[in-house]
Amino acid sequence: MTLYGTIVLIHIIAAIVGLGASFAMPVVTKFAKTAAQARYALEVNAKIETLPKIGSLTLLATGLLLGYLNSALFSEVWYISSLVIYVLAQILVIGIIPKKQKQMSEILASHEGDELPDSYRTVDKQLDPYVYLLHGLAVVLIVLMVVKPF
Repeated sequence: MTLYGTIVLIHIIAAIVGLGASFAMPVVTKFAKTAAQARYALEVNAKIETLPKIGSLTLLATGLLLGYLNSALFSEVWYISSLVIYVLAQILVIGIIPKKQKQMSEILASHEGDELPDSYRTVDKQLDPYVYLLHGLAVVLIVLMVVKPF
């Protein structure tokens, strides 16, 4: 296998590991019916979060390295579009989603009892559009990488 092929393989594995975990995270919190379950779900997500972080950084590094090794990629619209979409996704992953998750944790930390507070549910619902957008961007990225339509 060539160096380029090896980097492509690492890139694909990083996508599977990182994106797979990130698709699972919202599902974990949606199953919480009590405050205790919600606390546990947020703890589980905090542990799972490592995989998308590693996968995301590896995707960026290997993607740029592939562009360096094959500079013609920088003239491909699908490649440039992928980089732009990646940056947009990172705004959600680094900036918006963690703030909402922190709000959810703070709500639970100050809550007594086992009933899930309405304020928690409200913030969780506010998080939904960002998660759906993030997943949509991930699907578009995968399609661009596989199909290379333009």
